Amino acid sequence: MTRCVGQMRRTFGQQVSAVMSQPYYLDVTHPNANKGEAIGVVSELLGIPTPQIATVGDMPSDVPMFKRSGTSIAMANASADVQRAATFVTSSNTEEGFALAIERFVLRAPAGNHK
Repeated sequence: MTRCVGQMRRTFGQQVSAVMSQPYYLDVTHPNANKGEAIGVVSELLGIPTPQIATVGDMPSDVPMFKRSGTSIAMANASADVQRAATFVTSSNTEEGFALAIERFVLRAPAGNHK
């Protein structure tokens, strides 16, 4: 799949967005139809500046969203590339990573202060 992403990008350049949403899915869409663009739309619709938006993800298709949000949080089960693209890394999806990310990085609860 990684080779397919590279081939799509070489063939179509900026005419398409080609990212993996799962290890076995290649999403090929209009270049503005991705999670990063969605952050811009949500920001505008709700009047929330993008630096105040937090995002959580675990797949390569989440990286454009990470680039547009003020705080980006990767799950521990994400690939190394996805983790490097994020501001923070939380526990895996099987270890309550999403809830812990919200508590720690969004609500700013002290460590160990969750149920």
